[in-house]
Amino acid sequence: MMDMAVREGGRKNKKIGNSSGGTFPPEVLEHLNVKQGEMVVFDLEKDGKVVLKKRPAVNVEGFEEIDADFLEGMKDLFDRYDNTLRNLADR
Repeated sequence: MMDMAVREGGRKNKKIGNSSGGTFPPEVLEHLNVKQGEMVVFDLEKDGKVVLKKRPAVNVEGFEEIDADFLEGMKDLFDRYDNTLRNLADR
């Protein structure tokens, strides 16, 4: 893993289909220990800062009997409303 010194960098915002976005530099992904296909989540703070985090893996042990469509629906719900649910949990 890279040295923990504070580093600054940037990326240009680009048009991607009907949206806009950017990419993460390799050193950011390495620092977060994020591999291809894993999710990066963010928290928007009141002071304008954005905190990036690797989304922890979900342990589905014990849920083998639950319908796959239901689990996919729950995953979609959490993907869409992750920040909202986290903000509610913090209250």
